Amino acid sequence: MKKGVTFYFMRHGETYLNKYNRMQGWSDTPLTPRGRRDVMRSGAGLGDVKFDAVYCSDLRRTFETAQIILKENQHADHLKVVAMPEFREIFFGSFEGLDASETWGNLNKFLGSADGEPNYDAHRSVIEELNGLKEMDPYHEAEDYMTFWLRVERGLIKLISEHRDSERNILIVSHGMTIRNMIHAVIPDFSIDRHLDNASISVVRYEDGFYHLDLYNGTDHFVDDFTPGDEQEPEVHKVTPADKVKEDIK
Repeated sequence: MKKGVTFYFMRHGETYLNKYNRMQGWSDTPLTPRGRRDVMRSGAGLGDVKFDAVYCSDLRRTFETAQIILKENQHADHLKVVAMPEFREIFFGSFEGLDASETWGNLNKFLGSADGEPNYDAHRSVIEELNGLKEMDPYHEAEDYMTFWLRVERGLIKLISEHRDSERNILIVSHGMTIRNMIHAVIPDFSIDRHLDNASISVVRYEDGFYHLDLYNGTDHFVDDFTPGDEQEPEVHKVTPADKVKEDIK
C-alpha cells in the first residue's frame, strides 16, 4: 500500500485590505467580521477532519484564521499552530497597500499587454510576472520569483521531511498568491490564472515523490448558517440573514 501525506492549503479569511481591494503582501490587517464569519463556516464544514499538525505564515491574518479553524474542529484539542515565515505572502515592495486593480493593470502593461489584461494565452509564466513586479518597483524591493520560491520551497521541504509517508493530514493556512504559486510549481498542468477565495481549501497529496491535486478552491464544505453554541460570541461573528443561501429566503 502506498503511503504519503495530504496537505490542506487554506487561504486566510477576508481582511480589510482585501475588502478595500488593496495590495497585501507582508503588510497585515485583521480579518473583517465577514472574514471571521466565513472562516468559522469553513471550519465548521471541516470539523470532522482530523488534522495531525497545523501550520501558518507568521502574519496575523493566517494565525487568526488558523485559531478559528481549530476552535471549530472536533479533534484539535491537542494541536497548536506553528507559525512559519516561509509561508508568507509575496512581498510587493513599494506597491504594498496600493489599489490592486491598478497595480496589476500597470504590471500587465509593463509586460507588454496593450489593454492591461494578463496575457496567459501567450504562456506568460509566474516567473515573468514576479520578476516584472520587482523590476517595475521603483525601489526594486518587491520579491522576484527566485527569492520568493526559495523561501517557500524551504518550508515545503521542512514539512515533507517531517511528515513524509506518515498518512497524516496537515493544515497549512497561507495566502492566495503563495498557495497558487506553490501549486503551480508542483502540479505541471495547473493554470496560474485560477484564483482562490478567502477561507477556501485546496488539497494536495504528496505520494512517491509526486504531488497530486485532489481539490482546488473548495468552498462547498462551508456551512450554510452558523449560530454559536453555549459560548457567547461577538455579534459580528454571527451569520446574518443576508448571508444565508437564496433557497432559505422566501
